[in-house]
Amino acid sequence: MPSSSPPPSTLTEGVQLYQADPVQLQAELAAGLLAPHASVSPKFFYDRLGSHLFDAITELPEYYPTRTEAAIFRQCLADMAQHLPAQAVWIDLGAGSCAKAARLFGTVNPAAYVPVDISAAYLTQALEPLRREHPDLPMLGVGMDFSAHWALPAEAQGWLADRGLDAAPRCVFYPGSSIGNFGPDDALRLLAESHAVCRAGGKGSGLLIGVDRVKDVGLLEPAYDDALGVTAAFNRNLLLHVNRQLGSDFNPAGWDHVAFFNREASRIEMHLAARRPQTVRWPGGQRGFETGERIHTENSYKWQPAAFADLLQRAGFGQPLHWTDPQGWFSVFWAPA
Repeated sequence: MPSSSPPPSTLTEGVQLYQADPVQLQAELAAGLLAPHASVSPKFFYDRLGSHLFDAITELPEYYPTRTEAAIFRQCLADMAQHLPAQAVWIDLGAGSCAKAARLFGTVNPAAYVPVDISAAYLTQALEPLRREHPDLPMLGVGMDFSAHWALPAEAQGWLADRGLDAAPRCVFYPGSSIGNFGPDDALRLLAESHAVCRAGGKGSGLLIGVDRVKDVGLLEPAYDDALGVTAAFNRNLLLHVNRQLGSDFNPAGWDHVAFFNREASRIEMHLAARRPQTVRWPGGQRGFETGERIHTENSYKWQPAAFADLLQRAGFGQPLHWTDPQGWFSVFWAPA
């Protein structure tokens, strides 16, 4: 969770708010593993290896969201740009490699770029070449966990003010359908917080967000259970991250990757299922698992366009605009603040 008194920055031209509290993380992990239906937050996917594995997933033929969203931007960006604010501060949530935003810079001409990501080390690495490619574009990396609460930190607001950009319009950019990792109530909360960030900027501010849509299960499930097993490796790597954080003794080879579409909840679910009876131990605790017993590791909610447009307006945004691909698999929304 973000600290109220951030330590000195560990990013080049950046703000490091997220400091992992080992005791808090261990308590969170133990509580999830000891729950009647064991679970681990998907934020534990994203250690250094997990971030690279996710980048590999986006290259897989089965994983349609990345390439479909990219095609929408290629085909519709000129139209989008007529509605987006000029010379805006682009705030990139869950920026990762920063590649998605960087591809838009030539058209949207941002005044500054503020990528936000929980994995500060990965963000630092991503910004180095981007700064060389765009030496005149001010960039500020923000390392923070926005999953429970999201607001632009005071340090970032001061950085903008120092550059005369505190009153500039803001474009909160949240591509990749990552909003699907939040249940409807938490998604509404995150969107409302994004609306508050936008409203603090100048006229024309808003949210540009990618949203995965409900579609045939034959397309949905392979995207989360690919033939090469990259997503399975991504899922199992979470156990290695848990071992380092909790001091547990998970053996990834003892777990199967499970992914399926829960039609009633309108979400893909990912789990790890025990291949055999086993007991996992960590300092101060343990949990026995029977064959087939699962650890719930991720949800990815899928939306109908009308329902998501309604969610945006409930969060405080105005009437959104909407672009999609010819198959109707994915949507990009612009929601004015």
